[in-house]
Amino acid sequence: MNWHKTILEISTRGKGLYDITGTLRAQLQNWNVSEGMCFLFLPHTSASLVISENWDPTARADLETFMERLVPEGDDWYTHDLEGADDATSHIRAMLTDTSLTVPVDAGNLSLGKWQGIYIFEHRSRPHRRKVLMRVLSVE
Repeated sequence: MNWHKTILEISTRGKGLYDITGTLRAQLQNWNVSEGMCFLFLPHTSASLVISENWDPTARADLETFMERLVPEGDDWYTHDLEGADDATSHIRAMLTDTSLTVPVDAGNLSLGKWQGIYIFEHRSRPHRRKVLMRVLSVE
């Protein structure tokens, strides 16, 4: 068994879903991992990791719209606004989604479904550089 690890830095342009599947697959190929488990962790409180459809862009748009409707900005009961109007909402949205994922690796690739991709879900309005801690336990 081998333990591989890196920190990926992903730039976001503001709210939305950012597909990182290709970046993750490239890292697996760089490590020459054929079989194992991939562990992902996002050490942020205002963004998250999600697995979702990656074929039809309208699916992504619907998810973004759903989150805007589920946790809208501007409600008068929010008190946490030190960093702006998206402060409380970004933390609530991150709480409702995941900050870590585990995905099997088979035949040198992430074992995702045919239409699945891995995304950073940015909940902040302004651009950020997000870190994704990628750890892979490979069995050879």
